[in-house]
Amino acid sequence: MNYDIFNGDADGIIALLQLRLAYPQESVLVTGVKRDINLVKKIDVKPEDSLTILDISMEKNMAALEVALESGAEVFYADHHRCGDIPENENLSAHIDLDANTCTALIIDKLLNGQFHEWAITAAYGDNLIAKADELADTVGLSSEQKFQLKELGTLINYNGYGAKIDDLHFDPAELYQALRQYLSPFDAIEDKASPFYQLQSAYQSDMNHALSIEALHKSEKLALFELPNTAWARRISGVYGNLLANRSPNSSHAVITLNDDDTYTYTYTYTVSLRAPLNNKQGAGEICSSFATGGGREAAAGINALPKEKIAEFIQVVEGKY
Repeated sequence: MNYDIFNGDADGIIALLQLRLAYPQESVLVTGVKRDINLVKKIDVKPEDSLTILDISMEKNMAALEVALESGAEVFYADHHRCGDIPENENLSAHIDLDANTCTALIIDKLLNGQFHEWAITAAYGDNLIAKADELADTVGLSSEQKFQLKELGTLINYNGYGAKIDDLHFDPAELYQALRQYLSPFDAIEDKASPFYQLQSAYQSDMNHALSIEALHKSEKLALFELPNTAWARRISGVYGNLLANRSPNSSHAVITLNDDDTYTYTYTYTVSLRAPLNNKQGAGEICSSFATGGGREAAAGINALPKEKIAEFIQVVEGKY
């Protein structure tokens, strides 16, 4: 059995999109909402299986990865998140790059010698690597309008991945991948009025308008923190809203916290946290979030799945101490 295991955001979807456009293969798709990253353990690996794993932390999936390798399965792994100690195994082909200015789709782009380069640029825009994406777009001579189009498409694909559960999303990430796979170029997807681009475009603007009406819960020179309510629109917009804030104020860090569905009978309240390091100092976000239970991520952007309400003040102190 072939398994394609990938993050449900723009980077994971487009990384796989490039691979399967280059090397078509029938496979079982294993994905989920953006924060559902413990994906490898969801499959019952057999010795003859082949696993392609994209854009999820090797460190977070290490136990399941080792089981897969010990079973004799072949594993191709590409990612840019915290990896821990990469196993030495002849069945593992690992392509890990922790540079804050790369993403998994750009790693795949290099392996494919730029065969679907416009898709890779789209993923970079979606992963908020705006300067890098602009640089790549300028190198191949894309116009300002074309750059804007790829940035919007990448942002919309990324936006679709945020939510506490699949029902929060407009498209199941597996279905969105399948819908986009028919387009050799992102410009083909934008040109097709029946593509997911237009449904996501309308939904994104509605959700963003809600978010932009909310004042900061905490604001200093080092951190702006915004609290969003426990609603589907808030869960959908949290990540791309954080990216928007980061681009508007590149010298500050930004956090968007969204109230989770917790047990009101025990009065335990937790928040999903989306943290962005300052764009002009893209380091430390993963370290900060990993210091809290259920946290993790990379240098420029990270998150915490369930931060207790009573730890919000500590979180603010840690972030401001870092930057």
